[in-house]
Amino acid sequence: MEDREVGRRGQLAAVYERIAAVAEGEDDAIALMATMACELYQGVASYDWVGFYRRVGPETLKVGPYQGTHGCLTIRFSQGICGRCAASGEVQNIPDVRVDPAHLACSATTRSELVVPVRDAAGSLIAVLDIDSDRPANFSDVDVAALERMLQLFAR
Repeated sequence: MEDREVGRRGQLAAVYERIAAVAEGEDDAIALMATMACELYQGVASYDWVGFYRRVGPETLKVGPYQGTHGCLTIRFSQGICGRCAASGEVQNIPDVRVDPAHLACSATTRSELVVPVRDAAGSLIAVLDIDSDRPANFSDVDVAALERMLQLFAR
């Protein structure tokens, strides 16, 4: 495994431990989103924007708690990488957003993006976790596995 992935695994493990400790007993989704966005943004140097887009209607996401510069306020399921994740329910790992015509450019510096669906205990989509980086190909299976583990906190 590359040194970068070993380092990232360690960063994400530390972030998970902090989130799990702070969130123990917490069942409010917005509070969990705010805590998770903060810890991920502060804990992983290559994460330039970390935030949640909450499902607020059958085909609509609205920006939720986030860290970084402003994000898009509303995203339809038919728009962008976040919309594609919400519509398909599948992780979206985009190594170079410049070659994906679906990318919504909220920041000119974003080079790669990772979007992970967030589900409640019933398995219903409640949000997507969106992470941007100014580094191309910043995300790997290490990120996906760690984030999916963290997002299980919403399903308890």
